[in-house]
Amino acid sequence: MTISPHDAALFAQTFDRMVMNVCRAIVGKEYVVRLAVTCMLSEGHLLLEDNPGTGKTMLARALANTVQGSHSRIQFTPDLLPSDVTGVEVYNQETRKFEFRPGPVFRSIVLADEINRASPKTQSALLEVMEEGRVTVDGVPHPVDRPFMVIATQNPIEQAGTYRLPEAQLDRFLMKTSVGYPDHNATVSLLMDSALRDRATTVQPVIGSSAVSQMSAYADQVHADASVLSYVSRLAEASRAHPNVKLGVSVRGCLAYVRCAKTWALAAGRSHVIPDDVKELALPVLGHRILLDAEAEFAGVKIEHVLGQLLTEVQPPIERVA
Repeated sequence: MTISPHDAALFAQTFDRMVMNVCRAIVGKEYVVRLAVTCMLSEGHLLLEDNPGTGKTMLARALANTVQGSHSRIQFTPDLLPSDVTGVEVYNQETRKFEFRPGPVFRSIVLADEINRASPKTQSALLEVMEEGRVTVDGVPHPVDRPFMVIATQNPIEQAGTYRLPEAQLDRFLMKTSVGYPDHNATVSLLMDSALRDRATTVQPVIGSSAVSQMSAYADQVHADASVLSYVSRLAEASRAHPNVKLGVSVRGCLAYVRCAKTWALAAGRSHVIPDDVKELALPVLGHRILLDAEAEFAGVKIEHVLGQLLTEVQPPIERVA
């Protein structure tokens, strides 16, 4: 089933309204907000690696308010237990039965703050719910609501006592990016409104939670030509063969890449994916899925440089194949 031009234009219009709505709280960061909304509508999760005070929590709350969803924040610490994230069975003396009390992960938008400060056991508590949309406690599955999105943050400073996320968990994040500091004009604008301490409270709903699933279904119907899919596959194969790369892009990474490209294309009002969509999303979608070898890291090689080489060496399709 193909998407009509009217539906594509309506999707793009709604997407832009969502972005502009979130930008009321996150000033001067439209590109990052577009990535976050794309991640949500692609039914994925977002990893933010950034310094403190750049608006990561504000972004999560503004997204939740935009889609009329719930929000929770989990501060990850070394003593955090898996049950503190997923929930626990509690004995009810009145009914003489165990009852499940859901944890903070049962929200529309879950902010996992400084996820690398928790133990690997607690980090892995997020794996099942991120991949399958459910939590299993004492053998009983408990599905989470839709939409569901985890926004995890990592602090690039103060690495002592932290636990690096394993590659298997990194691959479960659809995108990785950073908010960054605002530019001069955006900073001045924020300072002029300093009396407004919580900008997320000004963000009103644009669509309902159920509409997010409908928009995701529309994005799945976007056409990706065989030549574009071949381009994605060749980029992944080239990443695995790169001399500085220890671990390249997996098949799951390719599936995530195509899913994001479809949403990105539809957000531009197009019912088909073009090579430029693939190029624009290369760093946020593939950057955390490529692991450099030790010698390359010691030599100062960056993921950005490797992706730049891949995009230069792997030629995109010139024409769409009928």
